[in-house]
Amino acid sequence: QVQLVESGGGPVQTGDSLRLSCAASGRTFSNYTMGWFRRPPGKERKFVAAISWSGSSVSYSERVKGRFTISRDNARNTLYLQMNSMIPEDTAVYYCAAGTPAVFSLSYIATKYDYWGQGTQVTVSS
Repeated sequence: QVQLVESGGGPVQTGDSLRLSCAASGRTFSNYTMGWFRRPPGKERKFVAAISWSGSSVSYSERVKGRFTISRDNARNTLYLQMNSMIPEDTAVYYCAAGTPAVFSLSYIATKYDYWGQGTQVTVSS
């Protein structure tokens, strides 16, 4: 089992920055590909970003590429999502997830993740 707890969400304005954290406990954090997903109000959960176990590979959705940065600190068992130049469309509940997809190219698929956090709300006002 891996327990994941997100933090750092809150209300911001357009153009602001925010950094989300995801603290992991339980099994070895560095064994897992980690991902961020988000669920906008009234919409389905969507992929945001993923990072390989070593941090050497990252991927982003087109909607956040160039504005968001995913990173991890395996020594601290923590995943991060730095969000810059935020826009109202970034409003969502953000979830971190841990999984072991067979290949990193599948890391955008939610069903490849076994463990999920409870989510943290991010609200961007115009």
